Amino acid sequence: MKNTLSITLIIAFFSTLYSCKKLTEDPSSVIVSSQFYQTAADANAAANAVYSTLNSDPAGDFPIYGRQLNLLVENGSDNQIYSPSNTNPDVRALGTATYVAANSRVQKIWQQHYYGINRANIAIDNIPVIQFDTTQRARLVRESKFIRALLYFNLVRLYGDVPLVLHNATSINVSTLLVGRAPASAVYAQIIADLKDATNLPSTYTGANKGRATAGAAHALLAKVYVTLQDWPNALAQLNDVINGGYGYALFPNFRDAFQKATKNGVEHIFSVQFETNLGAVNSTQFLSEEFGSFNPGIWPIDIPADSSLYKLYSPTDTRRAVTFYSSQYNPATGQTVYYTGSAAPYFNKFVDYSLNPLTTQAQSGINYPVIRYSEILLLYAEVQNEINGTPTPDAYNAINQVRTRANVPGLTPGLNQADFRDSVFLERRKEFIQEGQRWFDLVRRGGTTLVDALHKYPAKAAASSKNTLFPIPQVEIQLNPKLTQNPGY
Repeated sequence: MKNTLSITLIIAFFSTLYSCKKLTEDPSSVIVSSQFYQTAADANAAANAVYSTLNSDPAGDFPIYGRQLNLLVENGSDNQIYSPSNTNPDVRALGTATYVAANSRVQKIWQQHYYGINRANIAIDNIPVIQFDTTQRARLVRESKFIRALLYFNLVRLYGDVPLVLHNATSINVSTLLVGRAPASAVYAQIIADLKDATNLPSTYTGANKGRATAGAAHALLAKVYVTLQDWPNALAQLNDVINGGYGYALFPNFRDAFQKATKNGVEHIFSVQFETNLGAVNSTQFLSEEFGSFNPGIWPIDIPADSSLYKLYSPTDTRRAVTFYSSQYNPATGQTVYYTGSAAPYFNKFVDYSLNPLTTQAQSGINYPVIRYSEILLLYAEVQNEINGTPTPDAYNAINQVRTRANVPGLTPGLNQADFRDSVFLERRKEFIQEGQRWFDLVRRGGTTLVDALHKYPAKAAASSKNTLFPIPQVEIQLNPKLTQNPGY
């Protein structure tokens, strides 16, 4: 029997109120929060539950970083579009900028983020009352704050003003749970506060703890927040800490190693969402790699490049091209190489888990999702130096050219003006981070008509307009909560 209030606007995952009123519960048989949060093991379980919201979904749907976020910010950009064989109208609408407030994918990502925030709030509220090692206790709270900050950072960029909920509900009175949209400035202030506390996390972990949030990850995400706010001096201070703080970050010599199981959580990975092969949806399921349809070239992958021009952005010497795309696959069952053709081919390759046998079982890809890589720190540093000084400095050229050199393309030659260098940085970001959930955010933060102009280059995305710089507040949330208002144009 359940008496569960679960309004996804605020605290949970399902958008309805479930109740069962005819069964009388025996209170002694119910574990309440005050009984559960007693030991160090309970504290670890609470913190791990926060991480799990990034790579899994209780309903078995695509996890946030297993495809759900990419459906919005990659399909919603000029990088990607739905597979021609995809008949889901809500997914197709995301790829054509025709989505509405009732879009199920727009609603799902909202639900998943608030579900994760609720778990973080539970951990942050309850772990401090548990009596165990004070250092470990503080660490678990700060890890939970890091995840809460990441989730709110996504939400405020996707939707603008959003409800700011910082504690788990203690009442089942619906009227006390309905929360209006907080100004984006208040949301950013909370993100910054959480991340500043998270900068006190350990610098590194070993063994099974690898992949947890670190001090370096907190500084890196904080730098990205400040860049989004165009707070260039604070962004520079955080970037300097990441680069010079002794964390040991560096570029992999080989770009491919950023997307290999054998090099998970390596020197370039500042924070990644963890995925593992063949553990199932209860642990994590990665849907970003392509299904090969038994190597039938007539079967389209799940999501595809907007068109072949994306592949053509890369010079033939650019080592990122072969890592980012594939146009053929070897079928070990037949000993034949299958060549894929079509208007959008080659297809996306970064998250293909080549350790799987057969290769078609890509829903179990064990490739981690890199939320922040060191290459992004270098490109943000180049951007910030250019903005602060009004012209690209030698340090700015050095930073972007480290990324270009690793890709085996010539470095930029000094002499660019501020605007041209800015364009070069964003083009480099596009080529570096395809399928890593960056492009839509980059187009939006450049402001003006940047997003619309980029989308209008593709006939399928001709419906794009200025309203698409934010996603609509999900219609079901507005129906449940009259305190919510809709974004303009929806």
